[in-house]
Amino acid sequence: QVQLVESGGGLVQPGESLRLSCAASGSIFSAMGWYRQVPGKQRELVAAITSGGNTNYADSVKGRFTISRDNAKNIVYLDLQMNSLKPEDTAAYYCNAQSGPSWSTRSYWGQGTQVTVSS
Repeated sequence: QVQLVESGGGLVQPGESLRLSCAASGSIFSAMGWYRQVPGKQRELVAAITSGGNTNYADSVKGRFTISRDNAKNIVYLDLQMNSLKPEDTAAYYCNAQSGPSWSTRSYWGQGTQVTVSS
């Protein structure tokens, strides 16, 4: 049974930092990523990382956010270090993990964690 458990959200002031973590278990995961969503808008990709460590970032977070993953024995830890946070980073953040072959990939989501950047 696949489980993605997120932690680390909260309320911070502009310019401060937060670190989100996602503990993923129950499968072998290929690409993983962090997405965010604000009410009334589509969920958008923030950052992604492959099993080999290649990363991809949304233009709006390049240079401020860093995604990383630690492939432990039975669990994968996916972190998102967020620096120099801005009010526009306020959103619900979701961990995503993909598994399976390219012709039959399954996508899993965490429950979401709220990040609020406000003075």
